[in-house]
Amino acid sequence: MLHRPIELAQFTSWAFTRRAKESGLLPSMGSIGNCSDNAMMESFWGRMQAELPDRRRWRTRIEPANAIFEYLEIFHNRQRRHSALGMLTPVEHERFYTTPTVA
Repeated sequence: MLHRPIELAQFTSWAFTRRAKESGLLPSMGSIGNCSDNAMMESFWGRMQAELPDRRRWRTRIEPANAIFEYLEIFHNRQRRHSALGMLTPVEHERFYTTPTVA
């Protein structure tokens, strides 16, 4: 089972939001106390746990980290087609919808 490193309440706390803004960052999710804020991340975690069904015991902490990296970079971003992106992969979607900037 994969565990998230930080409790969800920390992401929506006033202190977290204030600290992020003071650091020049914008929190990527919605407002404090909004019950649907975490729906996207919960959906992703559920999908990853279903699509990365490696049931073996890991010998080191690096092995599951590498498995998650490969899942994200190889499968999720480059091969898995997403219905929300018109059945394109995230890489294809970004390439298709990003216009090159002229320096």
